[in-house]
Amino acid sequence: MNRIISKTMLSESVCRMTVEAPLVARARKAGQFVIVMADAELGERIPLTIGDADAAAGTVTLVFQTVGATTAKLAALEEGGAVAAVLGPLGRPTEIRGENGEKPGHVVCVGGGIGVAPLHPIAQALKAAGNKVTVIMGARTESLFVMEDEMRAIAGENLIKITDDGSSGRKGLVTEPLEELCRAGGVDEVIAIGPPVMMKFCCRTTEPFGVKTTVSLNTVMIDGTGMCGGCRVSVGGKTRFVCVDGPEFDGHQVDWAQMAARMSAFKAQEAEARDHACRIGLIPPRKA
Repeated sequence: MNRIISKTMLSESVCRMTVEAPLVARARKAGQFVIVMADAELGERIPLTIGDADAAAGTVTLVFQTVGATTAKLAALEEGGAVAAVLGPLGRPTEIRGENGEKPGHVVCVGGGIGVAPLHPIAQALKAAGNKVTVIMGARTESLFVMEDEMRAIAGENLIKITDDGSSGRKGLVTEPLEELCRAGGVDEVIAIGPPVMMKFCCRTTEPFGVKTTVSLNTVMIDGTGMCGGCRVSVGGKTRFVCVDGPEFDGHQVDWAQMAARMSAFKAQEAEARDHACRIGLIPPRKA
């Protein structure tokens, strides 16, 4: 069991939760994730990226959106309670420009919606390695932005906010300032994390400019160790497993159509689990 140290609702559906996980906190690196179970009895295993960690305190911070039955159950847990299990760190860490002898450069980090949370430790590590970091944050409306202060602390004046409705920052799509930056030159790498369609079009935007573009995939995942094969994707024409080969890949090589089809395979079951309400107690007794 992992005790919940703090819990904050960043919006109506986005929760930030800090839990005790000392081994994970000490070992984790930017880009890695954990498998979480809300309860031990019938708990579904779900992957959540580590948004932050404090090795001294022995805690990790998870930021997630309530979109299904398990995330709703997780969000219902309160401070002082406990998460049944936090397994990790899993996946390959982000390759941080400037850490392994490579010259630092200008890296543009693009986060869509809740994708800003997993992007945060990556942007932190990039900045610490001496890179110039530009952050593009996108959301449907102003109230859906998360971790803006944390990202501004990293990017400063190089933080660009985009909303679909124009309620904050520029009105439009994250691909618009991304294209402007690529066209101006001097962008060495792009890291995009968010909805698959957003990442797909970020890759289409950077490809004509030959800019390396890394994406972090969040596919259907069960065990997180490569055994089940549920998270498989096609990258460069080869089968890869997100949990052990990723979660980060060359976005220009991802088969986005195949990935979209696989991610929609369990929509009916997900909806049933989310909407199910047990009515056994409401069934009248049978007449003799």
